[in-house]
Amino acid sequence: MSVGNIIQSIRNIMRRDEGVDGDAQRISQIVWMIFLKVFDAMDGDEETKAAIENKKYKSVIPDYLKWRNWAQDSEGITGEDLSIFINNVLFPELKKLKSKKDRKAYLVGGVFEDTYNYMKNGVLIRQVINKINEIDFATKEDRHTFNDIYESILKELQNAGSSGEFYTPRPVTQFIVDMINPRLGEKVMDPACGTGGFLICASDHLEKQVKSIEDRELKNNSILGTEKKPLPHLLCTTNLILHGIETPNITHGNSLGKPLRDYNAGDAIDCFITNPPFGGAEELGIEKNFPTEFQTRETADLFMALIMKRLKDGGRCGLVLPDGFLFGEGVKTRIKEKLLKEFNLHTIVRLPNGVFAPYTGIRTNLLFFTKGKTTKDIWYFEHKLPEGYKTYNKTKPMRIEEFDIEKKWWNNRVENEYAWKVSFEDIVKRNYNLDINNPRAREEDEVLSSNEILEKLEKSFGESSELLNKIKGAI
Repeated sequence: MSVGNIIQSIRNIMRRDEGVDGDAQRISQIVWMIFLKVFDAMDGDEETKAAIENKKYKSVIPDYLKWRNWAQDSEGITGEDLSIFINNVLFPELKKLKSKKDRKAYLVGGVFEDTYNYMKNGVLIRQVINKINEIDFATKEDRHTFNDIYESILKELQNAGSSGEFYTPRPVTQFIVDMINPRLGEKVMDPACGTGGFLICASDHLEKQVKSIEDRELKNNSILGTEKKPLPHLLCTTNLILHGIETPNITHGNSLGKPLRDYNAGDAIDCFITNPPFGGAEELGIEKNFPTEFQTRETADLFMALIMKRLKDGGRCGLVLPDGFLFGEGVKTRIKEKLLKEFNLHTIVRLPNGVFAPYTGIRTNLLFFTKGKTTKDIWYFEHKLPEGYKTYNKTKPMRIEEFDIEKKWWNNRVENEYAWKVSFEDIVKRNYNLDINNPRAREEDEVLSSNEILEKLEKSFGESSELLNKIKGAI
């Protein structure tokens, strides 16, 4: 049976359990089990390697809690005994691991800190476990197939955009990483990493530069992330393990929860790649961690201030932001003023509608900047929908090939029908309003505001009235 069919069977089993309510809980239930199975397989690899080298290896998970010793046997513990073991023994003991200094123990404890066993029926739990045991996570094909499956499940979550969280299409993450071009030895971070899409792209990008075991260890230790919510954190950690990073540096917490003044040179990051939550509001009091001029509860603005603070001199950032940041005033204006005066905001790629459908119809942009140089000019590039597309959807998703035109233009910039340049002086005259449309756009492609539409209608009616008066006068 294919991995896709196995996962579908698991979801069908869970629907019969009265304790599981909705896709979010189903995903969480599936993934904590898969995490333990994958971690157990990783432990097995380490044990085999240690035996060959005549060394000792001790897992951070006690033997009686290892997947192989309570879950692997299809005829093993089941029913009420299994439910009691999971709720009263497995989860409490795994949560305790976070208090240990060992990095792997902290990882496991952090994963289970806010993770729950939602299933109540021990017989159904055993059926789910047996299905999961049909997946061989030792094979690269099954690992990557599962990655595709759970990303497709995420897309189906109807509440995914309820607090500014959106699944970022792979072509967007891939393009940003390609243009930022992280290099081996650089710290690469996503401070709102979600399920890890940007970090996986970065890992794959850096993997091409790996030439030795030391290089791979350096690569794995330089990929950093923070995620506030337990389900995305669990997904991200599992996803990175499936992609070969045995002990991911993914912090379960709020990146905005530490005062900016407490960051020092040792916290500097070479490359930020992220799609920070936008449209949501942070909990009361978080804004006090920021300088007075940047205090707001708008999440995206706070992440911008954080990134600007932590970016290393010469460091690079590529991120997704909504149109509202470009034309917004108040705190947004002050952030943009600092951005243009202390950073080189060299590129804004304007994305079309539908990139984040069905989560939101808000138009978004990709901003690229480097720390340490003042902005002289901002290059804009309008990313057009492919021919024949009115918007993106399930049958017509965004494709990475669409960014080939930007990549070809990137290092040989000239103004054309898609690209235009705006000077720093012109931006200052606009009071740092960065919402500038393509001056070469055909009239039928213009996106007009309500006021602009009314102004055009008023002008048209005025011209018609004037023409009628002239005709009357000539009769």
